Formats: sequence, structure tokens, C-alpha cells
Amino acid sequence: MKQEKEFEVILKEFLSGDNPSEIAEEFRLVQEQNQRCTKNTLSFVLSPTIEDGKGLDTEDLKEITKRFMEAMQLQDRQAIAFVHRNREHTHIHLYVNRIDFHGKAYKDNYIGKRSQLAAEKVARDMGLSTARDIQELKLEELKGIRSEIKAIHDKVFAKSSIRSFDTYIAQMQQKEVHIEPYINKQGALQGFRFQYKGHDLKGSAVHRSLSAGNIAKQMNLGSLEVQRIKKDRTILISGKTLSLSPNLATTIVKKALKLALKKVRSASIEL
Repeated sequence: MKQEKEFEVILKEFLSGDNPSEIAEEFRLVQEQNQRCTKNTLSFVLSPTIEDGKGLDTEDLKEITKRFMEAMQLQDRQAIAFVHRNREHTHIHLYVNRIDFHGKAYKDNYIGKRSQLAAEKVARDMGLSTARDIQELKLEELKGIRSEIKAIHDKVFAKSSIRSFDTYIAQMQQKEVHIEPYINKQGALQGFRFQYKGHDLKGSAVHRSLSAGNIAKQMNLGSLEVQRIKKDRTILISGKTLSLSPNLATTIVKKALKLALKKVRSASIEL
């Protein structure tokens, strides 16, 4: 509610304050009924697509907010929602008191996923587009580009045995596909982004075989690299030591063990 931003309050439940300080104090009075809960304010951002946002008036935005709260079972709590229209992308900020009037805290397990599903349900019920719809449309429009990247990837692996991510990245670069490691919020390598002909796509959006784990499964990594991964969950890419997500490290180690067992079986048969 910073004054330099253009905002409009579209919903206010069980609140009488007119400014952030007054509203926060009203929240606090209810939150004092539960001394065990420390993270006691829920915050959501509801973002209609740019095109949908242009046609939504105040009542529409209020209806979106109320339906979302019902889908999340957040009725009968202190809440305030306001909309920002100062940017091209109209969006709603919703704050709800996690503590109800009986002093009970709202269960927030898997709240990110639950809120995503609730927002999608509201959008569909109101005939609005969802982020998933936009993503699927974008991927369909880029079907040709995705197919080209996948074909180049297949040729690189068909041409020779790839023993490191650096080799893979270099050979894709020769075919004009630039690859950038994607680092997650925990600072670990989560996957790769593929840049080709002016487009930038994450690997799994190109094809499921281009996720980091599936690329690793197609490689024949050297024993020293596998030992490094097994010991400290890191990998060397372009001279930089990168941490691996636990899932990716496990995938690579399992792949190496399978290859090792296959070689032992092959040697036994030859003897």
C-alpha cells in the first residue's frame, strides 16, 4: 500500500482501519490469541493474464478474491485485498490473518500447491485463462523450435559417447544451441535453459528427455566425476563447481552404478 503505487482496496473483511499501521494492529490483536504461531499472516498475489486483466472491473476482481478465499477455506477471517493497475499486468495482493477468531491457526502445509490449484479453479469457473493455458499455448506455438533443438540433441548423442556436461554443452554450441545452467533458490543446479534462434526455453519445456536428470542418464560420465558427485554432490561445468540438487545427484550416481554393473556382467560373459 505504498503511496507511490496506484492501488484500490477491493475487499476488507472484519477490519476498520484505513492505513497499514491500523490494519496491522487489528491483525495483531487477533493473533495474540495464539502465542505458538509466529508466521501468522498469509500473503497471496492473484494475477489474471494481461489480456484478461484489461477487461476486469472492480467487482470482477472482488469476485475473484472472494472465490479464491472460499476455495482455500479462508472465510470468516480478517482479510484485505487491493489491486495494482500501475503496470500493464493487473494483479491483486491479498493478506489474510492466519489466526481465526477462536485463536486457531490455519494449516499451511502444501499451501503453495493448494493456492495454485485454487487459483486455477477460480479462473476456469469464471471463464478466465490460467498460467497453464498460456504456457501450453506458448509451447504449441514453439513446436517447430522445440523439435529442432531435440533433433540437434539427438544427433549430438548419436555422434559420440558424451562423458561430461562440458562436452555436451560445447557440442550443442557448435550447432548454435547455447545452454545455460539453471540454479535454483537453494543454489543448486536444477536443470538447463536452451537458447536457440532468439528463444529461451528450459530443458523440460523442450522435451522431457532434455531435463537435467534425463540428459545425465544418456551420458557416460567418467569415474572421477561420478566419485565427486557421490562424495560432495557437486559437478564441474565451465570451470565452475556447482552444487547438485539431491534428486539430480542421486540420478547420476544410479546411472553410473548401472553402467558399472553392465560392464562387470559383460566381462563375466566373455570369461
